[in-house]
Amino acid sequence: MTKEELIDRVRELIAEKLSLEVEDIMEESDLVEDLDADSLDLVDLIMAVEDEFGVSIADEDVETIKTVGDIFKHLLQALSINQDSPEEEEE
Repeated sequence: MTKEELIDRVRELIAEKLSLEVEDIMEESDLVEDLDADSLDLVDLIMAVEDEFGVSIADEDVETIKTVGDIFKHLLQALSINQDSPEEEEE
């Protein structure tokens, strides 16, 4: 998945979770101020992103997420960490 495809999918998830149009969601959009998300929306959104991409975003990182761009940044970081970690085989 390219970075552009990743960004598009995250925007689609945000639109779905917040009942918005994808076109209204920009990287600089503030999740609370611009997109009217509340704390429960934010938790639901982060969980959806984690489920969709098979990553875990640390709680301390979640607390710093304010904009759509912040989600991208933390998602890319989490994906990078997952790619750098060797797969553990179950015995």
